[in-house]
Amino acid sequence: MHNSYDLIVVGAGALGVFHAYFALQKGLKVLLLEKDARPREATVRNFGQIITSGMAEGEWFDYARAGLTTYQKIQAEYDISIRQNGSLYLASTALEMQVLEEKHARYAAIGYPSRVLTAAQCQQRLPAVRGSYCVGGLLFEQEVTAEPDQLIHRLLAYLGARYQLDYRPATPVREVTASDAGATVIDTRGQRYQAAQVLVCTGRDCKTLFPDVFAQSDLELVKLQMLATYPLPQVVLPGSVLTGLSLRRYAAFKACPSFAQLQAEDMDSDLRQWGIHILFKQAVDGSIIIGDTHEYADIARADDLDFNNADHLNELMLTEARRIIDLPDWRIQRTWNGYYTQSKSAEIFQHSPDPRIHLVTGIGGKGMTSACGFAQHNVTQLGL
Repeated sequence: MHNSYDLIVVGAGALGVFHAYFALQKGLKVLLLEKDARPREATVRNFGQIITSGMAEGEWFDYARAGLTTYQKIQAEYDISIRQNGSLYLASTALEMQVLEEKHARYAAIGYPSRVLTAAQCQQRLPAVRGSYCVGGLLFEQEVTAEPDQLIHRLLAYLGARYQLDYRPATPVREVTASDAGATVIDTRGQRYQAAQVLVCTGRDCKTLFPDVFAQSDLELVKLQMLATYPLPQVVLPGSVLTGLSLRRYAAFKACPSFAQLQAEDMDSDLRQWGIHILFKQAVDGSIIIGDTHEYADIARADDLDFNNADHLNELMLTEARRIIDLPDWRIQRTWNGYYTQSKSAEIFQHSPDPRIHLVTGIGGKGMTSACGFAQHNVTQLGL
């Protein structure tokens, strides 16, 4: 049958595409449907930081580590914009440095390499970092970055060329059902597709398919604001650059003995209120991406998070960023927001309304880092 597949995946973000990739590797016939002409949600509206070191030890760290291997394997075959240029966490106080040293010891115990840097070594790697801010750092040289506006598009091209993926963009889906004959997917033009199993990876779109399921879930929508400078080719800022505020947000550091002490420290109330932690990533054109903020709304009230970028939040980020690095030009070329869903009680939202239909979303802010490894595991779990 022409429109019959082993697996149909709805949604061409990182979760959907990597599920398709691992199913294709098993020799399955896969159809990938995407509502937009090009993927344009969380997978392309981020820093392109792939930060295994930020994950809590355990299964999600393992997913991230496996994903890192897969990214490098694909990059060796096809340029998907992966660069091995490392992740550097900067400490601004002795206590932050103590947490980084504790993390270094914990990762050494499980064989994940890192290197403690002095303030001078941090400045050698990042000449733009302010001496008044940096007391030292922790470097993960094996970690990689991607270009978020390129990665998913190149990955789709690779899957088409290497595995003959049947990919159909600009194809919104209106209905997914199941019967004894299998699962049926119907797009908004009335085209019908059949499959043994269907994966619904629709990101923050919780209104179109299975709205009642999502309405009863504990998913929440998170809105981020990010900025990018004009190209600054004279600035050297390799890899992912994370800062003292990041230690307070990233799950990896919660296991450190000094984390509770760090959390108890006073923090600027505006930075705390808006969930601001400063990250930097230099794109290939030399521009510096800076962010980010965090605003939250239950999925039933998702529309409360509008499309505006509030200037006072951009100014809060820039004020803190200027305290950390010194740039020759702080003019901002563009600002944007991104949205992702996350579960309040789990690392990811999974629900199967039928044994042949699986909803997979709500991976939170760790999609670029861990969606790949999770998809590899989940394809096996589903018996594909």
